[in-house]
Amino acid sequence: MQDFAAIDFETANNERSSVCSVGVVIVRDGEIVDKFYSLIKPEPEYYNYWCSQVHGLCADDTANAPIFPEVWAQIEPNIAGLPLVAHNKAFDESCLKTLFRVYQMAYPDYPFLCTCVASRKVWPGGSHSLDVIAARCGYDLTNHHHALADAEACAAIALQIL
Repeated sequence: MQDFAAIDFETANNERSSVCSVGVVIVRDGEIVDKFYSLIKPEPEYYNYWCSQVHGLCADDTANAPIFPEVWAQIEPNIAGLPLVAHNKAFDESCLKTLFRVYQMAYPDYPFLCTCVASRKVWPGGSHSLDVIAARCGYDLTNHHHALADAEACAAIALQIL
């Protein structure tokens, strides 16, 4: 696959609508042509301990962040016509669909592919976490759970195995 948008969300709590950051990497003709990162004011607006421990974000980080529709308005023109790719499609796609529902936006039914599922076919057995699979593809994911770093790792994986 040569044209796609790798996407990753981080959440503030266990609610799929509580996205607090997004990273997007645009790939065209097999080359990264654009990257986007933004903090997002989560909905509901609270952080649980475990999520903050994973990604390092807290309420102070997103207190003045834009809400999802404002951020998506910046992303949407850049991903038009592209399939979306995530390393755990079930999570990221459910976040996106939930946000569209919460903000009463019409969901355009984006085609979504999963590098985690694909990695299980390529390398049966063992761990299929993003950092492990990224390393197998030669990508050093040093800032794991930063949305843009994770989207970059997902793009590197997708370019090799999708």
